Amino acid sequence: MRDITKDTRLCISLSARPTNIGTRFHNHLYEKLDLDFVYKAFSATDIRDAIAGVRGLGIRGCSVSMPWKEDVIALVDEMTPSASAIHSVNTMVNDDGRLTAYNTDFIAIRTLLDTHEVPRTSAAVLGAGGMAKACVAALADAGFGPGTVIARNETTGPALAEQYGWSWVASSDALPDGAGELLLNATPVGMAGGPAERDLPVGEDLIAAAGTVFDVVAFPSRTPLVAAAEAAGKRVITGAEVIALQAAEQFALYTGVRPTPEQVAEASAYSRYSRA
Repeated sequence: MRDITKDTRLCISLSARPTNIGTRFHNHLYEKLDLDFVYKAFSATDIRDAIAGVRGLGIRGCSVSMPWKEDVIALVDEMTPSASAIHSVNTMVNDDGRLTAYNTDFIAIRTLLDTHEVPRTSAAVLGAGGMAKACVAALADAGFGPGTVIARNETTGPALAEQYGWSWVASSDALPDGAGELLLNATPVGMAGGPAERDLPVGEDLIAAAGTVFDVVAFPSRTPLVAAAEAAGKRVITGAEVIALQAAEQFALYTGVRPTPEQVAEASAYSRYSRA
């Protein structure tokens, strides 16, 4: 373990419910690759003050999670195409006080659709927040035809659907038959520590009708939706896969060093070894 000195670069994450997954992932790779960096997870009550701290203290990189992926847009200096196209930020890089915003969620989701060889059939996305935007954009980029956004919010749901020529329904009960061959959850339902951590985001009938179930919730890796989909014999993509790929992209942006797939897999496994 290298000493932390005045020259050590600091990277952080900001989340409403921080975990040690990112902390262990990044610090493991810093040690393996002998990089003078350290990573720490934080929560915040005032996102404006938190980002001012990132800028003022010279924090090199900052990961942003729900619920601030859109709020930080007004606080950065530059939006790269991955963030501006989706209007959602999950990564900031600080170059001498200038903050540049990215969305590495999009990159991870887009990659997983190919590596899992998901058929380009009908798709239904649950949610209309920042992660849902990344998911719909990735699906459109991957060649999926117009799908369905399922969201209770009568402003953001229709707006997201209209942006990509998709349909919108307020409830999964209104999803037409055959519209969810790929069922993708981009809501916090099933997230550990949340009010709905033991719940399914949709009924078991929609899981049974799907061919592929994709849950972007990262912790736990086996959410209630993932468990139900596995029990039903479906192709499953997990949030654990998303968080590993997007974290590897962040790591490269922060350090200028791109870890190998084997190093990413090792760091991902290590990050889940202990929650403590």
